[in-house]
Amino acid sequence: MDFEALKTTVLAFVEAHKEWAPFIVGVLAFCESLAFLSILVPATVLLVAIGALIGASGIPFWPIVIAGGIGAGLGDWVSYEIGRYFQHGAKTIWPMSRYPAMVARGEDFCRRYGAWGIVIGRFIGPARAVVPLIAGIFEVARLPFQLANWSSAFVWAFVWLAPGAGVISFFKS
Repeated sequence: MDFEALKTTVLAFVEAHKEWAPFIVGVLAFCESLAFLSILVPATVLLVAIGALIGASGIPFWPIVIAGGIGAGLGDWVSYEIGRYFQHGAKTIWPMSRYPAMVARGEDFCRRYGAWGIVIGRFIGPARAVVPLIAGIFEVARLPFQLANWSSAFVWAFVWLAPGAGVISFFKS
């Protein structure tokens, strides 16, 4: 299945089954935030498109944002725990092993910003899923990590979903 067909299918399903929208957004946000899986799932474009669908079809906004925040927070949490479990061995797993320069930049980023790097990294495309993994490898303390993770997850979900929902609503009036 090509990307355009996938996007059309997901959007048609969300529009037809609005009650499933929070679950779908949560799963997409989880996939977007999980190390390794984020490379395979085109979640960003789908989240923006669902944001536009919210404004166009009357899907309630806040349950979608909350589900997106929960999915993103869980994805980062799992990535962090994978890093803590595998330690530096995580760098030998695909795709980390194929992109050593990206890993090195992520390491520098974690050294420089610590837990704040989670907040900043969530809004930087490729770093979004790598920074929590590297934070786990470097054993950033769990409490600061989780505070940064969960607070930024909900802001991130709002930032990706609100423009489409608001822009469509603005043009409808």
